[in-house]
Amino acid sequence: MEGKFVQSCACCGLALMMSLPSLLIAGTQSGCGKTTVTLGIMAALRQRGLSVQPFKCGPDFIDPSLHLLVTGRVSRNLDIRMCGPDWVRQCFSRHADNQSISVIEGAMGLFDGGSGSAAELAALLKVPVLLVLDVRSMAESAAAVLRGFETLDPRLRIAGVIFNQVGSARHLQLVSEAVRRQCRAEIIGWLPRESGISLPSRHLGLHMGAEVELNRQRLVSLIEEHVDLDRLLALAGEAQIPAAPPAAPLEPVGKVRLGVAWDEAFCFYYQDNLDLLQAAGAEIVRFSPLHDKALPENVDGLYFGGGYPELHAAQLAANHTLREQVLAFSRAGRPVYAECGGFMYLCEAIADSEGGRHEMAGVFPVTARMGQRLRRLGYRTAELREDCLLGPAGGVLHGHEFHYSDIDPMPDAVRRIYTLDDGRAEGYLLNRTLAGYVHLHWGGSQEAARGVVKGMGAGAIREPPLLPPQSSSL
Repeated sequence: MEGKFVQSCACCGLALMMSLPSLLIAGTQSGCGKTTVTLGIMAALRQRGLSVQPFKCGPDFIDPSLHLLVTGRVSRNLDIRMCGPDWVRQCFSRHADNQSISVIEGAMGLFDGGSGSAAELAALLKVPVLLVLDVRSMAESAAAVLRGFETLDPRLRIAGVIFNQVGSARHLQLVSEAVRRQCRAEIIGWLPRESGISLPSRHLGLHMGAEVELNRQRLVSLIEEHVDLDRLLALAGEAQIPAAPPAAPLEPVGKVRLGVAWDEAFCFYYQDNLDLLQAAGAEIVRFSPLHDKALPENVDGLYFGGGYPELHAAQLAANHTLREQVLAFSRAGRPVYAECGGFMYLCEAIADSEGGRHEMAGVFPVTARMGQRLRRLGYRTAELREDCLLGPAGGVLHGHEFHYSDIDPMPDAVRRIYTLDDGRAEGYLLNRTLAGYVHLHWGGSQEAARGVVKGMGAGAIREPPLLPPQSSSL
């Protein structure tokens, strides 16, 4: 259902603002309990029978899977840096409505991330901010922290605060009295110190929603007991969202069947990318490199997203039949696209940090080697050096990179299709298999989805396939 227009331009009558109950839950820093509070509020509102539309600030894949777990609705990434402000506003207005409450989870601390920060998102959408403040090691100083957040950016309205890690009634009294004296934000509630509601994490962040055994009832009980949900809903109801600029429809360019790898090992996909592919004419057919013995029938192309192939490397390696079919599909010149974990699966092998080696599909003649430390992290832009599946030469794509593995030197015979803004040449192309480490979001470059559908509708190449050069891995 569309949001209700509440204000119009006197000159042209176009709607300027929409009444969409919304709030952004932000943190003072990473690790303050923002995700736990967000999930608790979402779950408590759902238990009241309300419809909750979740969103996530930034490029994260994991938190949206947790949002889906507690709300039953797909969470959308709102990332100004990757997609631009127009797309973000359009995406929000497309999925928010005035019959539900939209809850946006921030990223890191409220002001962290420059133009992609939760603060910039809150200012763009004009949503009230609910700040999570970890008071575990402070008392009256909490007021100074909150006051600083309130005054740093006058565009923002920090409407409320939730104290996390409160140790005692006396602790709560000291923090609350100081905040009431010095700050504008309303105290919406607090959560006690309790380890039983923390979320497990690993090298790429928290566990995915499908893997988490969330003590939902305990979390909901804490929220119901300690958070004023009625006041929270009232604050969210005050949101007046600027109407988004009109979006040009994405016309279909053909009909293709696209096989998308989807299981515990391959689960990092932006739902908006899949929606754009479907709008361009793709039928999404899921398959599992972990569990399926054969590729889906009559698919025109394959898409391997990121995820955790390193955690499932032995099982992926044991599925010889599917690995061989993927290799044959690629060598036949059929189009394949892969990102990060999907790229690792297309390599010869994944070597773990303890010396183990697991054979993969073998499309690219290198080994992906896991490390103990983060290898790459950050936003990336990619300029296409030549025409390819993602568009014509000169096109610019936007994405994010986050991985602990690296590959052996790629042989020069394997073409590099794009140049990253840090100077690296990536986007490895062999036959019509295109892969790299960067997770691309096509919100700011929607023609990429049309290019993928066009390319996958073109069939296999007719010339003999290019066999990979001799591996340089040890």
